[in-house]
Amino acid sequence: MKKLVSFLLVLLLALGMFAGCSSSTTEPADDGASDSAAAADGNVVYIGVFEPASGDNGAGGKQETLGIQYGHAVQPTVEIGGTEYQVELVYADNQSANDKAITAAQTLTSAGVSVVLGSYGSGVSIAASDVFGDAGIPAIGVTCTNPQVTAGNEHYFRICFLDPFQGTVLANFAKELGATKAYCLAKQGDDYSVGLCTYFQQAFGEGNCVYETFPEGTSDFSAYVTNAKNQGCDVFFAPTSTEAAALIIDQAATQDLGMPMLAADTWDSNVITSAAQGKDNIELYVTTFYQEGGNAEFDAAFKEWINSDETNLTNNNGNDMISGLSVMGYDAYFVALEALKAAGSTNPADVMAALWDVTYDGITGHIEFDDVNGDAVRDAAYVKQCNTGTGAWDFVKVQYAE
Repeated sequence: MKKLVSFLLVLLLALGMFAGCSSSTTEPADDGASDSAAAADGNVVYIGVFEPASGDNGAGGKQETLGIQYGHAVQPTVEIGGTEYQVELVYADNQSANDKAITAAQTLTSAGVSVVLGSYGSGVSIAASDVFGDAGIPAIGVTCTNPQVTAGNEHYFRICFLDPFQGTVLANFAKELGATKAYCLAKQGDDYSVGLCTYFQQAFGEGNCVYETFPEGTSDFSAYVTNAKNQGCDVFFAPTSTEAAALIIDQAATQDLGMPMLAADTWDSNVITSAAQGKDNIELYVTTFYQEGGNAEFDAAFKEWINSDETNLTNNNGNDMISGLSVMGYDAYFVALEALKAAGSTNPADVMAALWDVTYDGITGHIEFDDVNGDAVRDAAYVKQCNTGTGAWDFVKVQYAE
């Protein structure tokens, strides 16, 4: 029923809107002639990149964007309705801020994009949703895991698992570690961390959790670490931004926290491993979408691409460690290409209608959307532990909600 309603809505939009070969290979395609021909013919399709390049989530946003950019390097053209199109990426920095997200979204809708990818950060995705919806442009969330991103609308899809699942996975893993009392820390007003703490508590048992929030601009987390210890907690759960995470790790080590730390996909970053390296009194686990080593061919090619350009290396926080965020960005790019191919059109309304039935076997697994909210059908998360000696992530297990 939802598909039918969506189709009728976008068909109406199509009457008033005119805008402007997926591959799983991991080597950039040698498509110079094809690119030139497509560009010379004026056949260009625009894909919006709605990601934070600055602010609290700038590091994660850059890593997610790197995956999109690598996908574009691998496959810079797409055949739409029998015609070869050059793909151009259009960028808008939402600055990790809900108010700036609206302006960034408007920049993309004004640029004639056919589909939008992003954002890292559920709050900015939720804030910008109506802008994309009002313009009739579909968006594909990459790692924005809060249910509100897709709930109640026809235009926002996503390829990641959701926080009710992720919160349950983390709560179950905490219990496997032997925890009976958990400390949960979120940022005030942040949809992602507040929501994830809520789902964690529901699965772990709210009566067995100590929950606190910290305000915008907090840099001293020592009081929160102290309270977790004084409350006799067995595990410290803090699904915060990478910027806050590095500070929390430093202060947890200084105070000898004495309990495992848990976090979610936002901590899947070499910013985190760098902060934890050398701190042998830190025990840290995260849930995420991909573990380096899962696809050797992809990993080698992506690392080569990262190291080939100083800007890429800088945007990956100075080394070639592969974040699950980047791999999800790569998969999201190819899902967008599949939608354009299926639509046979660059018209956003046609792309939106086509997305419901798109499937793609990506590096992170099989991707398809449910027919209720356009959410990805996923039932597993990777758990990995920070090796504080080597500064790398060690695979622990694949964790399911049940």
